[in-house]
Amino acid sequence: MMKRILLSMLAFCLTLIPAIAMAIEGKLTIVTSYPPDTTNTVKKVFEAKYPGIQVEMLKKKTSAGIKYLQETAVNNTSDMFWASAPDAFEVLKGDNLLQKYDVKVSGIPEKVGAFPIHDPDGYYKGFAASGYGIMWNTRYLKAKKLPVPARWADLAKPVYNGHVGMSAPSRSGTTHLTVETLLQGEGWENGWALWKAIAGNFKTVTARSFGVPDGVNSGQFGLGVVIDFFGLSSQASGFPVDFLYPPVTTLVPANIAIVKGAPNRPAAAAFIEFLLSVEGQEVLLDPKIRRLPVNPDTYAKAPADFPNPFKDKTLGAAVKFDLMLSKNRYNVINSMFDVMITYRLDELRAATKAIQDAEAKLSGKSNASAQKLIQEAHALVNALPISEAKAGEKGFNSIFKKKRKKASTKVTGRQAEVEQEWDTQVKSNYAQAKKLAEQAAAML
Repeated sequence: MMKRILLSMLAFCLTLIPAIAMAIEGKLTIVTSYPPDTTNTVKKVFEAKYPGIQVEMLKKKTSAGIKYLQETAVNNTSDMFWASAPDAFEVLKGDNLLQKYDVKVSGIPEKVGAFPIHDPDGYYKGFAASGYGIMWNTRYLKAKKLPVPARWADLAKPVYNGHVGMSAPSRSGTTHLTVETLLQGEGWENGWALWKAIAGNFKTVTARSFGVPDGVNSGQFGLGVVIDFFGLSSQASGFPVDFLYPPVTTLVPANIAIVKGAPNRPAAAAFIEFLLSVEGQEVLLDPKIRRLPVNPDTYAKAPADFPNPFKDKTLGAAVKFDLMLSKNRYNVINSMFDVMITYRLDELRAATKAIQDAEAKLSGKSNASAQKLIQEAHALVNALPISEAKAGEKGFNSIFKKKRKKASTKVTGRQAEVEQEWDTQVKSNYAQAKKLAEQAAAML
């Protein structure tokens, strides 16, 4: 009798599920930095499950999304923020622009690697793990007779000059995390020196983060610095590409949160529960998405060679990402990268090529004078306008409020003064480095 009663109750509850799904309705506005392949795929499955909800994806770069939510906070019309960078969520959390939510789905571990999957304070939730690495076009490398890279430093080798693409951290939250990961993994001075050496080999700095996989897929350039799902999804979609995690990388959660004052909080809650459910986690394995699920059981349905951070404990273990360090210097890092690399790329490439040519001529020879000039050229390129301690100062970081979408974009106030000081120093250093390297080459 008890068994029959329990079965009847279960059957009754199951009949309520469609009714509950139907009861949640209205527009759900999600501010997101994700590309259409991700957003459209998830939207289609979610709307099929909740036919009463119409999802609007408001596409904005991560930093632009933060600014949008800050500027519209008084009359907020957004329900959710959906992006990869946890430090971006920390900024919104610090501005009191997110609201807490307790996830009902079970089975999600506390951490991926050494990083908490969900915000310990409850304001944002991790739905996928993200790592950072290198993707390359296999046909391109074969045609150009280029070797396959194994680590970040390989991209600084002269053989890759003119073959590498990357976005700028000011234009992409995922690129920002990649830059920050290397700075934390290699140290402030060594990290920036490596980024400049890699950037000296750039073919381009793309306007958007997904411009990098597009460029590699099409063969516009051979190698790209990307977040993992760009490489994995391109590979799964049949492009002749490959991807690897360099030893110095990290794994952090890609996140979603409910915006404070969300007009449709029930729909927002349903979206989070869906993303973390078995059904939602399996959508991440779609060839157009290829993100690392945070539910370990989902990997049973993944391709045989799909990365599994819950089994491969070495994945992302080299860098224990410091989220607060990243948050406290977020704007400074973006401005430094733009001043030293994005908007002085021609000068950096010229200095890098001159140094590479001089080192090639010096190879196998002994010339102390030429060697000294080359060392001086390297030191000029690697020089930084500020120290790591200065970059982390809260007051200094707050100076950098405006992003420059291009070099001619006008900034004002103290930010303009500081960036001009940096630019003058950087431009002079690159020009002098090129001159010294050419002098060294002339001796050989």
